[in-house]
Amino acid sequence: MSPISLKEGLFKSRDSDLAQVMNLGNLLTQTARKYPNALGFIQGQRQCTWAALNSRVDALARHFEGLNLKPGDRVLVQLQNGLPLFESAWACFKAGLIWVPVNARLTPLEVSYIAKNCGASLFLTQRDFEDHVKLVQESVGNRMGVLFSNDASYEEIVTRASLVPYVAQSVGSAHPLWFFFTSGTTGHPKAAVLTHAQMAFVVTNHLADLMPGLNQHQASLVVAPLSHGAGIHALVNVARGAPSVLLTSPSLNELECFELIATHKISNLFTVPTILKRLADHPLAAQHDLSSLRQVIYAGAPISQVDQLQALKVLGSVIVQYFGLGEVTGNITVLKTEEHLQEEGALLGTCGSARTGMEVAILDEHGAVLNDFEIGEICTRGPAVFAGYWHNPEANEKVFRSGWFHTGDLGFMNERGYLTITGRASDMYITGGSNVYPREVEEALSSMPGISQAVVFGIEDEVWGESGVAVLVLSPQAIQPRLEDLYAHLGERLAKYKWPKHFAFWDHLPTSAYGKLVKKDIRERYIRENAR
Repeated sequence: MSPISLKEGLFKSRDSDLAQVMNLGNLLTQTARKYPNALGFIQGQRQCTWAALNSRVDALARHFEGLNLKPGDRVLVQLQNGLPLFESAWACFKAGLIWVPVNARLTPLEVSYIAKNCGASLFLTQRDFEDHVKLVQESVGNRMGVLFSNDASYEEIVTRASLVPYVAQSVGSAHPLWFFFTSGTTGHPKAAVLTHAQMAFVVTNHLADLMPGLNQHQASLVVAPLSHGAGIHALVNVARGAPSVLLTSPSLNELECFELIATHKISNLFTVPTILKRLADHPLAAQHDLSSLRQVIYAGAPISQVDQLQALKVLGSVIVQYFGLGEVTGNITVLKTEEHLQEEGALLGTCGSARTGMEVAILDEHGAVLNDFEIGEICTRGPAVFAGYWHNPEANEKVFRSGWFHTGDLGFMNERGYLTITGRASDMYITGGSNVYPREVEEALSSMPGISQAVVFGIEDEVWGESGVAVLVLSPQAIQPRLEDLYAHLGERLAKYKWPKHFAFWDHLPTSAYGKLVKKDIRERYIRENAR
């Protein structure tokens, strides 16, 4: 079948080249041919060889075609981490469909918005989410089909044999592969359109910068939802024949993580700083054999130098940081394992330098490149940048300017090209006419003994315009510090105008469905609880 036509205006494409490229789904086909009898998927007692995985995926792709789904149609997927979620991606890729995964923790209202926004033709889900199905169907209409992965009929579909090999659909360089919905920290989430050509570059880049030397004798531990960043890492492991090992528990269990690492000789895992911190802080981590680890990759949120040093101490010289948004699928900068140790940690606090094949610059509000150490907006360009937002020309105009993709993050580069993030443009606040970048204050507070986590933001102030608030979480058994102790600690590190005026101590900080701290939600809760 011919490549998908973009005549319906899926997005404002910056690349009209429709030359055929590899259908990314063929990565699984290639691996299954090379290592047919090796395990590719492990979750407790449920294990699949590469050949069995490929057969199930092909059967599911045939079923999609039998439902009259055409290349370019969207398949909405809400599933817990497991085999159906894993194989749904590859079936969509091979059939030329667009995979639209959502986090299992999203509410029916959130999922119904996404379903309507993307125009889903099929909803692949499980019986646990029947409330979601009802609201989605009310929103989209009964024209949308529904397939439940935990019905007996699903297993019949994916185990249905065929004498005719499945041939993946032909795709062009701009053919959409995945609608990667943003987390929606401001307003409704937007669908970032990822394409087959773009993701082929991303897979190659991850292999070069994050997991060099990855091979079929290694294994990857999946501790985050495959619907998001962990799904991208799964593609990389499939490309090299490294099996994915999933937790059996629906939420993070540190002891299970340690046991799986030891049992399966896990080589790599992808996580976010909040989970990395939980693993590194766990009192029983040292009692397990973690020597097989080569790369513990973390991204998605800021991390304090204190937490980096703790992770190095507990896990060893294996941590790798990258910075990137879903729109660039993580491909902006990387801080490699050896760079975490370089010059006695001089590079800690940075998020590394530009990824291979990518360019990074700090621009002012007029699009001019700033000098070293000058704070401006972090911008990037290169093959990893997404095609655009689905049916959202206003958002596309905002982020594609001056020949760059604008991240909305602020930061500066040193003379060697290493990037330091100072915060989101929307996070910066002005107190008494001076700009305050919360990330700098959070780093200073996190370095104080007894403080486990710190989030800083601005609120309205009748005198200063805005003033700072610090919401803090204490380490176990730590005693709450006095206000004068906090200011004494900050006084050695920051100018006085940067000091928060208000402090709050919480038992824990709420996180998003992907394990990230959402400053907007924390700020709203603080204001609600402290309203006069």
